[in-house]
Amino acid sequence: MREPKAGRRYPRLARVNELVREVLAEEIELLQGDERIGLLTVTHVEVDPDLRRAKVLLSSLGEEAEEALMENRTKLQATLARQVRLRRTPQLKFMADPAIQTGTRVEAILRELGDAGGGPGDDPVDDRVDDTGSSDDIDSPPRG
Repeated sequence: MREPKAGRRYPRLARVNELVREVLAEEIELLQGDERIGLLTVTHVEVDPDLRRAKVLLSSLGEEAEEALMENRTKLQATLARQVRLRRTPQLKFMADPAIQTGTRVEAILRELGDAGGGPGDDPVDDRVDDTGSSDDIDSPPRG
């Protein structure tokens, strides 16, 4: 069994994904002059193993931002072809990152639970402490 070469500790496709993410993040930042794009963060890129397509996941993606990115898609692909040496330049598809949407949903649910009275003092277990500060042990034999 061969030892992995330095810098090759994870699969090639993972390295390609990260490299494409870095290049696109820089280029999308340069497109910030377009008011429709606003502030976007490239959270992840998934390049197909055959390098034909790449899904670019963004922190948020409104209709206007998606339209602006699609208009600049060929420019982004050309920049990618210049900066990254690959057999093919993948066709880019822009999508909102579902992990961001899921995280936002979980936060909203937790906030609702907190507002519904799930705070300290609402737990019935806390009612087992009597006025003297000692707790009544339900399973212990009677004292006396």
